Amino acid sequence: MRESRLPRVRASELVGRGWLNTGGRDVTLADLRGKIVLLDFWTFCCINCLHVLDELRELEEQHRDVLVIVGVHSPKFVHEADPVALAAAVERYEVHHPVLDDPQLVTWSAYTARAWPTLVVIDPEGYVVAQMAGEGHKRNVEILVGELIAEHEAKGTLHRGDGPYVPPAPAEGTLRFPAKAIVLPDGHLLVADAGHHSLAELEADGETLVRRIGSGERGLVDGGPDQARFSEPNGLCLVPDELRSVLGYDVLVADTVNHALRGVRLADGSVTTVAGTGEQYMVGAADNFLASDEDEDEADEELASVAVIGEPGDAVAGLTARAGTFVPGPRRHKLSSPWDVAWSEPLGAFVVAMAGNHTLWAFDDKQGSIDLLGGTMNEGLLDGPLHEAWFAQPSGLAVASDDRIWLADSETSALRWVDPVERTVHTVVGEGLFDFGHRDGPAAEARLQHPLGVAVLPDGSVVVADTYNGAVRRYADGEVSTLATDLAEPSGIVVLDGGSTLLVVESAAHRLTRIALAARLVGQILDSGSHRTQRPVTELAPGEVRLDVVFTPAAGQKYDDRYGPSTRLQVSSTPPGLLLDGAGDDVPLDRVLRLDPTVTEGVLHVTAHAASCDADPAIEYPACHLNAQDWGVPIRLVEGAPAVLTLPLHG
Repeated sequence: MRESRLPRVRASELVGRGWLNTGGRDVTLADLRGKIVLLDFWTFCCINCLHVLDELRELEEQHRDVLVIVGVHSPKFVHEADPVALAAAVERYEVHHPVLDDPQLVTWSAYTARAWPTLVVIDPEGYVVAQMAGEGHKRNVEILVGELIAEHEAKGTLHRGDGPYVPPAPAEGTLRFPAKAIVLPDGHLLVADAGHHSLAELEADGETLVRRIGSGERGLVDGGPDQARFSEPNGLCLVPDELRSVLGYDVLVADTVNHALRGVRLADGSVTTVAGTGEQYMVGAADNFLASDEDEDEADEELASVAVIGEPGDAVAGLTARAGTFVPGPRRHKLSSPWDVAWSEPLGAFVVAMAGNHTLWAFDDKQGSIDLLGGTMNEGLLDGPLHEAWFAQPSGLAVASDDRIWLADSETSALRWVDPVERTVHTVVGEGLFDFGHRDGPAAEARLQHPLGVAVLPDGSVVVADTYNGAVRRYADGEVSTLATDLAEPSGIVVLDGGSTLLVVESAAHRLTRIALAARLVGQILDSGSHRTQRPVTELAPGEVRLDVVFTPAAGQKYDDRYGPSTRLQVSSTPPGLLLDGAGDDVPLDRVLRLDPTVTEGVLHVTAHAASCDADPAIEYPACHLNAQDWGVPIRLVEGAPAVLTLPLHG
């Protein structure tokens, strides 16, 4: 691990608007001297950042006397810069370490972070020793922390004892950060009570608790309502009547942080895992299809078929699943943060919004299959055939009477729809990863802000839980209007009373709220403006600029070039005219770009992949890994500025 560390550079001071989880105290680097410090640059909209929070939980508990994790919250969306919203997110995601509120990205800039998430490791003497972008670094961090403990204990520079974390007072209430809800056949409501890691069945009034399914403890355990455990469940879907007796359950649950789908039998509240192993699907990992060592022989055959998915001789493509390819049974296939589920009659399957790797999947439990339906696992907004489309944290699904599958694509602040017969996707609202706002009017000009929920009214119009705008929006006949405002992070919508009432899941207010539609369907026309994500701008010289993506394989790994090129680099820009040359998809991780001097500023979109494998020659079947990272780098062209842009991609 030593070879991948950075030169000894003093860590910059931690500067921001304030601190959370410290009992009101500010924290300085001097306070942390003698501890290993891990800075986690995150923003609470980002699914990859949420994955990192979960990756670090065990490490944090194991080394709490010597390791201090500091979350540096660097917001993407305007809503995330609200200190009240940040405090709610820290509580929602059970962040058990100090968090620096950095809305102006001061500390982000000081550490030259360019992507969410980014991890920075500081040794007990105050020097930066490692920086890595993206998720999946748990093992590398474990190794590095172990090395630093041994090194600084020997030097006498490691100080054991409590860190600056002060837990907040626990919250009380029937619901805690509810996510989504459905109406049960008997008229009761079933709510995914994410903050309580359970499901809450309520009377039709939306307040009276009938029963709770799940013990309330975070975990992945099947069984009766008092024994079963969930971890931040989100989406819910009623199983079609004709399938309930066949499948043995009545409700399908997207159990997000468990990376699983769970079946719930309403008669007795029993819970069964029906898809997923409990581990996260990592793009390109060779063991995404393994559930246990007992299946090793059969798994070898399955992995052999997976190895030829991509173009011949392309190791990177060969590690990436494609729509329509072979996958094993659903209980032996890893998933990645399923956020919502909906039944599609033309597909004869449940559609799963797989937020964690920006895809849609089709789950057919009668046939025992789960297949990639759409998305390339690249994050972005690209319409067309599903197998070529790009999504960005799809988080809400609703099926219309014409079988269209409406989709809230949260990170592109987009409303999109899928044709399940033609297998295509279309966008009606949204521009891309960096454009958002609250603007009504023609759909092409309208803006949303990180929507998480969607529903279809009887007249065919679509209502959206516009989460970070705190609003309910309506799309009809090519126009967008606002039906309600001043809601606390609405994340789900249920249509009631034949379409005359909406039941809105107000997640950050821990409640369900009814909205009568009779006088609202005309809607308000609001324009609070559109925004583009504001991050520190990188100044580059106009003309030729060299892009270098520096890849360092993780400890114990090496480049995997057994089947051909092990790297891939995709480059594009907003606006497209910024790049006169250098856009497109190629193998090398370095490229000469030609930037148009007449386009003074824009965003470079860079996606890099690098395949690596275990380096130990004694391992007969080395594990393979696909390291991937997306960057959106805001740039400004300035004469005399650097003509090199370097981005780190760590294994």
